[in-house]
Parts: sequence; structure tokens; C-alpha cells
Amino acid sequence: MFTQINSVGLFGMNAFPVVTEINADKGLSDFQIIGLADASVQESKHRIFGALKNSGIKLQNKSLVINLTPASVKKAGSSYDLAILAAILAAEGDIRVDLSKAVFFGEVSLGGGVKPISGALTMTIEAKKNGMNAVFLPQENAAEAAVVSGVEVYGVAHVGDMFRYFRGGDTLRPHKPYVAKPPSEQDLPDFADVKGQENVKQALTIAAAGFHNILMIGTPGTGKSMLAKRIPSVLPYMTFDESIETTQVHSVAGILDKNEPLIVTRPFRPVSHTASAAGLCGGSGVPRPGEISLAHNGVLFLDELPEFDRRTLETLRQPVENREVVISRATGSVRYPCNFMLVAAMNPCPCGNFGHPTKKCVCSPTAVTRYLSKISQPVLDRIDIQIEVNPVSYNEISVHEKGESSAEIRRKVEYARKIQEERYKGTAVKSNSEIEPSMLSEFCVMEDAARELIKNVFDKLGMSARAYDRILKVARTAADLDGGGLISKKHVSMAISYRSLDRKYWGN
Repeated sequence: MFTQINSVGLFGMNAFPVVTEINADKGLSDFQIIGLADASVQESKHRIFGALKNSGIKLQNKSLVINLTPASVKKAGSSYDLAILAAILAAEGDIRVDLSKAVFFGEVSLGGGVKPISGALTMTIEAKKNGMNAVFLPQENAAEAAVVSGVEVYGVAHVGDMFRYFRGGDTLRPHKPYVAKPPSEQDLPDFADVKGQENVKQALTIAAAGFHNILMIGTPGTGKSMLAKRIPSVLPYMTFDESIETTQVHSVAGILDKNEPLIVTRPFRPVSHTASAAGLCGGSGVPRPGEISLAHNGVLFLDELPEFDRRTLETLRQPVENREVVISRATGSVRYPCNFMLVAAMNPCPCGNFGHPTKKCVCSPTAVTRYLSKISQPVLDRIDIQIEVNPVSYNEISVHEKGESSAEIRRKVEYARKIQEERYKGTAVKSNSEIEPSMLSEFCVMEDAARELIKNVFDKLGMSARAYDRILKVARTAADLDGGGLISKKHVSMAISYRSLDRKYWGN
């Protein structure tokens, strides 16, 4: 007997339709899986036979040939188990419902339980694109898949429940559509608790409003990490599309919260300087997302920037520029989105006291140069804003009044973002940091005084073309916070001041 069941394959974030074909005959016991299946798929025969036996389901046909089409695409992982098991039940005549518009994916255990898998959201979206209206998958992935509207989601805890449902039972019911809870601000630290550092807060406001990368340089204890942790509290709320994109990445990585499967708060990913290039950008046999992709639509925080391996930092150059990372393996290439806001912090020297008003730096000039040279000029060029974080005075830290709150700063940021949304309507640009060089003359129109200032500074300091572009983008954001008109001399002057630290510390 011949029959077929729909499934979905996944390689990285690339989902593709798979049809599980089965030819079943009575005869000598035989079970073959063909269709470019890897070892984990081949092992499914043992899991499935164990699951059927331990669920009390007996097979009439002994000779089974399973073909996973398209046969030219490699199939990897255990997510095909449930589709193969459903195909066997269909060949046995145990399925009494029409499954032409249904899709199956999930891992089956020897005891008959159905175990959760990674990437269920991406696979469900692909199933819907291909006209499927019902999805059978592990119960623990049901809430995640129920985020997709227009598809009935059936969470399967045990293959016995699915067997009885196909024979007319009511053991499975569609999962109710998942409705995300509104983002909670209670767990986010507030800028109101930060004493002093008004110039740094202003720079962070501009960075948040334009989604610009920012580097904070200062001696230990000045509050660099504390300030960085508060940035998510002033970023605009995520749109539904951004939530879906970010959730897909976390789903493929297998780190979703099963109780809150839709991410509604912008990610904040602090990365240790011990991270490898693969940990940062992604890797392994079937490439998994790295930290830069897990920070998609959020913040990637690199503390102690010069302590990172220089080669690891260099891998950031293309992802920061292209807002996606491509990982190539012999089995194929995968693309992960990584549109993140890079926030970096560092000490000015190995001992941390270079430039401190009262503490003495004990580092030699050679040691300072060696320390700073771990960060290359191409990496620095990709950081829009560089700000010095100075020690807070006693008068600033002893005041009882709270500073400007995150809610107040967020209102400014959202005001600037709405201006950008209107400006870039009909284009792929979402924020000022994404403006293409070809768009600068149209969207970054300056007053004459501003144009003259940037011309003089460009010639005097010998800026690169990339630095010039980024100054214009930051000035554009500063102008948006002031209402979105022409870029004035004040805005350009502010943007230039945020590019001065590479000349102070790196001597360029």
C-alpha cells in the first residue's frame, strides 16, 4: 500500500516542505528510509518501532520503505519521526481523517512520548505558506506554533493519543491561539536610578533613537555596565513582525520559554570576552545561531572590549554592516538575521586608570598602545557613537532627586522613531542607522553652516568615507529628536564630538 504524509524540514532557519512517502507490504520484516537521510533520521526506525510496541499498536505490514522527498535535499535531525510514524499508521489503515492539508513534525521516544524540537515556529510558518491548515507536533511546542494564525495546532504528548484520535477518538483538541502578554517594564532597570552622567544619557538617547552602535570608554566604577543594562528600557516596543523574527531565531536555537513562547521584550545579550567566534556568530555541524543573532532587534553588549580575541572582534565587521550573518558548511549555507544595536564598554588601559582625575595609571605607554590596538580601525569605524564616561562627583551622587526616567526618555525615542517611520515609508530602512550611502543626499539635508563645518572637519582630520556617513546618520537622529527638520550646525557638531575618542586614544 502506498500513502504519503506532509512534513517540514529545517536547516538553520531555512524551512522547506518534505513529503513522507511510504510503501508497505506484507512479507519479511524490513524497514528502509531513503531520501538522503542522515544518521539521526535513519535511527528513527528504532525509536518508532519502540514507540509503537510500547503503545500497544501492532503492525500488519512488515516490509516498509519510507522515502523523504525531495530526495536531493539532505534531511537531518529527529523532527521527521512523527511524520514517519503517521505515514505508517496511514498505510496500516488506522487513519480515518483526511490529512492532505495536515503536517507532522516531532521527535518520538522509545516509550511513545513525543519530545519537543527546535524551530517549531519557523516550520509552522512554512507549513502555512504551503497551504497546510493543521499541524501535529509535540505538546510542548504547541503554544509556540499557535502564534501563527489560520492554522489548527494539535499538541501531541503521546503517540497513543494520536492513534486514538485518528480512529475517531477525541484525545486531541486544537490548541487555543496564543495571545502574547504585553511587555512588562517592572523587570527592566530604570535610568531614573542613575546619578549624574547626563552627557552619557544624551548619547544613549541618540543611540536608541537611531539604533546606532555605541562605545563607552571610562575608568572602572564609572557605571558603564549599569548604563548599558538600562538601554532596553528606552528602546521602542517591538512590533509583531519583530517579535516573530526574534522568536524564530530563539526557537531554532532551542532556548524559548515554553510558557512565554513569543518574545515581546527586546533581547539584551551580554557576552563575555571569553566567547569564541563561533559563539558570537554561530556555528557547529548544522549551524546554530550565535549571540549576534540572538540579539536580533535588541542589544548586544560587549563588556571589556579589548579583552576579546582580536580575530573574534573582526568577525563582527560584516554582520554589523550587512545586518545578517552567513555561515557556510559543506552541507550548505545558512543565513541568520542580526539587526542589533552594538553596545560596547572598555577601560582606557590595562589598569583602568588612564585619564582618571585622582588615581595614577601604572601602565607603560607600550602597554596602553598594545591594549588599545586590539580594536582595529575598521571595527571602530563601524561604531557610530564614542562617549567618555567620567567618574561621578560627590555632589552628583549624593542628591536625593531621581534623574530622568526611562519612560520619559522612551517617549523622546519613540517620537524620533515615528519621524523616521514616516520618512522611510516604502523603503527597507527602519531607522537612521540603516540609511544606505545612496540615500544620504536625500534624507540628510543640512543647513549651509552645518555643511561647511563637516567639510572643514573632514579635511582637517582625514576622516574615512564610512566615518563621514556615520556622522551624518547620527546628526540626522539628533535633528529628529529636535523635530526632524534640517540638520543644523549644532547637530553636526554633536555628531562629530561623538567621533573624537578614536583620535584621543588611538591617535588617529
